[in-house]
Amino acid sequence: MKAAVWHQAYDVRIEDVELKAHQETDVVVRVAWAGICGSDLHEYQEGPIFIPVDQPDPLTGGQAPLTLGHEFSGVVAQVGSQVTDFKVGDHVAINPTITHHQVPDNVDVYDGYNFLGLGCDGGLAEFVNVPASNLYALPQDFPLRLAATIEPTAVAVQAIKEGGLRFGQTVAIFGAGPIGVLIAAAAKAAGATKIIAIDLSEVRLQKALELGATDVIKSDQVDALKELRRLVPAGIDVSFEVAGVQATFDQAIRATRPRGKVVVVAIYGHSIDFNPMALTNSGVQLTSTIAYSNESFKQTVALVSQGQINTEAVITKEIALDDLVTDGLEALTNDKSQAKILVRLSGS
Repeated sequence: MKAAVWHQAYDVRIEDVELKAHQETDVVVRVAWAGICGSDLHEYQEGPIFIPVDQPDPLTGGQAPLTLGHEFSGVVAQVGSQVTDFKVGDHVAINPTITHHQVPDNVDVYDGYNFLGLGCDGGLAEFVNVPASNLYALPQDFPLRLAATIEPTAVAVQAIKEGGLRFGQTVAIFGAGPIGVLIAAAAKAAGATKIIAIDLSEVRLQKALELGATDVIKSDQVDALKELRRLVPAGIDVSFEVAGVQATFDQAIRATRPRGKVVVVAIYGHSIDFNPMALTNSGVQLTSTIAYSNESFKQTVALVSQGQINTEAVITKEIALDDLVTDGLEALTNDKSQAKILVRLSGS
């Protein structure tokens, strides 16, 4: 079968590989669609970050070279002998996080984690082995194309939870990439009254408006902090830092009202400077999030498949697996108007 195999930074190859034997508790999924995540792009540009290179990952047993892809949907092709909840032909969404499952769900991911497609073979392939416990059934008539957006939407849903966003509050989102615009959609679903997206890209800001933002700020044309103060004089209730750079980290703290919250969602490729007095003097609370709980993923499956969060607008391009590097990873590197690029595998 064809698969997108990561060997090292700037070395991802479309290769013919053999699907490994599945375990008794696994399901073999025929992949329909897979999204390219910012994490995949980080691995392509700067990796290894999550990908185990020198020794097998302690949770997954995987090691490079391995198949990328952790945002994917598909159809059950085979089931292990101990699998009772799924059958051949079921349409499924996949929670790609692998954890120890030894602590409560809301902290499980922080007890050690990796992902299908980063810690072991993932879904940028024709078939993939997935633990049955990581599968969620989908309505048979729900488009598998949209189901491939459930995983990044779960990141956004978890971010909203971490911010403690309450009905009627205000939100600022620093960075209108795929996760940023999905946070706008999740904030709208959660009842925010003012959702302000800040970015350099006009196209991305338009995506934010389509997905739920009430206002946008093009930060290379105006002073973002002054514009935020004009829109919300008392300061933002919950700010989300999704860009992963020094400037937006500082701005997120300064834009937030006293005792408000800043949620760091970005993955930082490099360290930044931080003076804790920025929080001490303002009373702003800083928190962070990685991935999502099982509960949040399950809730996101319902929110997306029932249409309460419509993710259609986040998709900007569809490509073939053979074109992953040139039209996917390189396009995301060089074209900042791109949001979510989907890779068509079986398509159904």
